[in-house]
Amino acid sequence: MHPVICQIGTLTIYSYGLLLCIGVLLGAKLASTQAQKQGIEKTAIVNTVFIAAFSGVAGARLFYVIENTGYYLKYPLEIFMLQYGGLSWFGGLAAALACSAVYLKKKKVLVIRAFDLLAPFAALAQSIGRIGCLLNGCCYGRESAYWGIYFKVHDAFLIPTQVYSSLLLLIIFVALRLIQDRNLPRGSVFLAYLLLYSCGRFLIEFLRADNPRILFGLSLFQFISIALFFLSLFFLSRIFCNKRQNK
Repeated sequence: MHPVICQIGTLTIYSYGLLLCIGVLLGAKLASTQAQKQGIEKTAIVNTVFIAAFSGVAGARLFYVIENTGYYLKYPLEIFMLQYGGLSWFGGLAAALACSAVYLKKKKVLVIRAFDLLAPFAALAQSIGRIGCLLNGCCYGRESAYWGIYFKVHDAFLIPTQVYSSLLLLIIFVALRLIQDRNLPRGSVFLAYLLLYSCGRFLIEFLRADNPRILFGLSLFQFISIALFFLSLFFLSRIFCNKRQNK
């Protein structure tokens, strides 16, 4: 599509990186506003966003490289070429949550409360980032002459799974914002984010062509999505059961 936005001298601005940056900056701005409403220290939340962003990118890249070890053993220098894409959301999630939790504990901010606050804006940032995937041509779908659009980098008509993912994440953002200001038990918004995303990702994987099927016609990310879905559902059920028992 349009992997490169523009070139200024020797500086190349890549669409993938630009959209990721826009998503993070917008998420940080909106999260800081929400933090002020909830009486949480704004600086801690903004710092958490950037810690999550940098650690998330590192974790996502590491997971992707491990997943494609054979390729990167042949071309090790490409490990550092993020402008071509190649980030795994699940690896990024694990790294971002771990690093953010460490920072929030040091700042004496309740971790789950901060995660509830940040969850909708994480979905929004992802939604914007998926547009970067579309422009870059990564995270692509299967070939389709009827439902596809032409991707020059692949020289084929492919299902625009990046658009579907972006729209799904935008819907998740709206849904989470609608419930965020309600008096729900702590952890509900964050777990709802994990549950909704894992469900959507499982379905979209059927349309994607960049991830191999490993068992029963399912990809690795579909198995991870299944595990994350039921794990989130289990903890959500426990939260609401405890709330009813404490009434």
